[in-house]
Amino acid sequence: MARILMIGDVVGSPGRAILVRELPKIRKAHDISAVVVNAENAAAGSGITVALAKDILAAGADAITLGDHTWGQKEFVPLADALPQVVRPANFPEGSPGRGWCMVTLPTMRFAVVNILGRIFMQGAIDCPFRTMDRILAEIPKDVPVFVDFHAEATSEKKTMGFYLDGRVTAVVGTHTHVQTSDAMVLPKGSAYLTDLGMTGPYISSIGRDLKPVTRKFITGIPGRFEVASGPSVLEGAIVTYDPATRLATAIETFRVQEPL
Repeated sequence: MARILMIGDVVGSPGRAILVRELPKIRKAHDISAVVVNAENAAAGSGITVALAKDILAAGADAITLGDHTWGQKEFVPLADALPQVVRPANFPEGSPGRGWCMVTLPTMRFAVVNILGRIFMQGAIDCPFRTMDRILAEIPKDVPVFVDFHAEATSEKKTMGFYLDGRVTAVVGTHTHVQTSDAMVLPKGSAYLTDLGMTGPYISSIGRDLKPVTRKFITGIPGRFEVASGPSVLEGAIVTYDPATRLATAIETFRVQEPL
């Protein structure tokens, strides 16, 4: 059996700090075979840089997924192809920099990581995530386990994608809402599923942002700058156990490391 840890959205410097500190210990203590990290909020809460991606990989991640804030840091746009282990949503418009999936090859295993973006409540020109997944699965060798990060807002869209891919991939996990859900399960045909991995960042916050400007916006309607909050952080995700012979999941369990108040 192999165990893959998938970690929810890393938010700003607090999220990066707990990830870098805890990830090596987690890998050892829980016999983790490989790690996939969503880091689309790693740079001050919006996007990522090549330097930050290298730091996350050096801390023990084997692949990094992104999301709707992929282009949040302008310097990353021309460098999106620089790191083969970093993937942006595969259903971005044709011609977008970067790649939508990657192959992770380790001494004892290999697997594919796919990043896909939902359409419901999302802005921008986004190709159909379901048809995009069909296209990508036709490209990936059939003997390779596939782990999907579906970065989406609507739980209905995530749930539907889970059943759509059931038996065709090893795991489908959601990111984006920064709130870990309680519906981890192995679907009927053998794919692990979780609606949202949760967040890696400050938890005395509004999904990682300082409470004062967010509260003011809700009360007054006046927009403001939502800075990343400070304070204690949480690292959230899920561990997927799967059989390399069948490429199907045998278990999925949510995971959390929380700093005290």
